[in-house]
Amino acid sequence: MTRPTLTTAEQSLLRALVSGQHLRADRTMDGGKTCWLHDSRGVSQAAVATDVVERLCTAGLLVGNLKFPRASYLLTAAGARIAARLSDRPLHPLVARPA
Repeated sequence: MTRPTLTTAEQSLLRALVSGQHLRADRTMDGGKTCWLHDSRGVSQAAVATDVVERLCTAGLLVGNLKFPRASYLLTAAGARIAARLSDRPLHPLVARPA
């Protein structure tokens, strides 16, 4: 498997997730989606571009649970490996386990 070329925004999101932050997406009835990165304490959140999340899912680095109206995203094992190489912080990822 070839290693995907990641944009700065994609790398930043992977680093945040491997450091213990949480990614969620809020969906609306009309199909809109807004992605939010939450810190591990639940104190703050920051918007994340939906296309960044979708590219990482397509690359097999993130997986979502597809819940409505709020989905949660986790690193896949491949995503966690790549994110760990990108990060210089302590690692505290939530990682999806294959079924």
